[in-house]
Amino acid sequence: MVTWRFIDSGLRSAAANMALDEAILIAHSEGKAPPTVRFYGWEPAALSIGYFQKAEAEVSFEELAKQGLGFVRRPTGGRAVLHDKELTYSIIVEESYPGLPSSVTEAYRVLSEGLLQGFRGLGLDAHMVTLASEEEKQKYATIGSSACFDSPSWYELVVEGRKVAGSAQMRQKGVVLQHGSILLDLDTEQLFSVLKFRSEALKERLMASFKDKAVAVNDLRSVTGQPPATLEEAKAAFRTGFATGMGIALEQSAPTAYEEELAAQLLAEKYGTDEWNLRR
Repeated sequence: MVTWRFIDSGLRSAAANMALDEAILIAHSEGKAPPTVRFYGWEPAALSIGYFQKAEAEVSFEELAKQGLGFVRRPTGGRAVLHDKELTYSIIVEESYPGLPSSVTEAYRVLSEGLLQGFRGLGLDAHMVTLASEEEKQKYATIGSSACFDSPSWYELVVEGRKVAGSAQMRQKGVVLQHGSILLDLDTEQLFSVLKFRSEALKERLMASFKDKAVAVNDLRSVTGQPPATLEEAKAAFRTGFATGMGIALEQSAPTAYEEELAAQLLAEKYGTDEWNLRR
C-alpha cells in the first residue's frame, strides 16, 4: 500500500489557505513533497470565487466588510463558496500517478472516491451519479447564479438527489490539485447576501433553486434522526474515507519549512493582493 502525507493545517486566512495549497503543489512538482491530502479551515470565515469569475461585478465587497468575512480568488474554476462551518480538503498528486486517469473528469471520479466513502462514514447514503445528458447536468447546476458548488462535467456526489460536495481541479507543473468544501452546515441566506444580482426577484428565485440542489451534512443527518456531526467526527470519517476510497495509507505530518516559505511568498505576492483577487 502506498503511503501519502496527511496534513491537518487548522485555521488560516482565505489567502493563506490558497497559498499553502499552491506551495504544496510546487514542492510536489519538485520532488520535495509526497502526494498529500490536506484538511483545513478558514479564519475568518470567507468567500472564495472561481478563477474565471468577475469579482467586482459579482461580489458585494461592502457586505463582506460589514460581516467581517475574508475573500480570495481560487486558482481553480467553479463559482462562489462561503467557507464557514465546513471541512475543506485538498489533494495534491502528480498527473502520472499510477491509476490516475489523464482526463479531468475521470481523475475527479477517482480522487473523489475518498469523499464518497467519507460521506458514507457519516451515515449518509451518498452516491456518485453519472451526468450523461445535458438534462441531468442542468439538474445539479444553478444557472445564472454566482453561487454554486462547482459541477464536474460528468460526475456528481449526491445524497437523495442533492449535491453534498463542491470541488474544483487544476493542473500545473505536472501536478493535479483538487480541493473542495464539505459543508457541515449551510447558511444560504448569508451566501447570497454577499453576492450581486440584477434584481431582488432574481436573487430570491436563484436562492430557492440553490436550496433545492445543494445540501449540508447536518441537514441530511437531522432528517434521519442522527445528531449533528462535529468537525472532529467529519475529519475522522473523511480521513478514513480517503484512505479506503483511494487504497492508500495516510501518515500524519505537517507542511515543511520550504512549503511554509513558499506559501508566505505566494501570500505576499499573489493571493493577498488586489492584483490577483480583483483581476477580472
